[in-house]
Amino acid sequence: MTDPQNERLRHEAAALAQDLRALVSKLRRRLRVQAHVGELTPSQASVLRQLDAHGPATTSHLARSQGIRPQSMAPIVTALTDAGFISSQLDPSDGRQTLLSLTDTCRRQILEGRAARQDWLTRAFLSRFSAQEQAELTRAVALLKRLVDE
Repeated sequence: MTDPQNERLRHEAAALAQDLRALVSKLRRRLRVQAHVGELTPSQASVLRQLDAHGPATTSHLARSQGIRPQSMAPIVTALTDAGFISSQLDPSDGRQTLLSLTDTCRRQILEGRAARQDWLTRAFLSRFSAQEQAELTRAVALLKRLVDE
């Protein structure tokens, strides 16, 4: 026999999880629009995030980090190279390897995109929420950090 209160809490938690997932997805889309990301595919954007976060990498390393085969990474790398987002150079420690890295143009676009997203979010907080609501959001963010930090 299940405890009615536990069942109610479980149902509420499931509803909250569904609402939060949908909200985060919508917020991500909205932030992406603010950054003017352009026509990047999700795979291309993921590779750029990987290179931005971890620095230069080989095609095989990028493929492993994305969970795909190196052959499947090749067209992604080619598209990003053709777009001027990444460049390649021989690995100084192993001349048989080629390291891929972000171009200065790409780094500048990433910084501008982050600034645009930050600006939009800041303006939205100031225009749509009272000081008290902003304080509530601050507490909610602290709780969400606890959710994702292990």
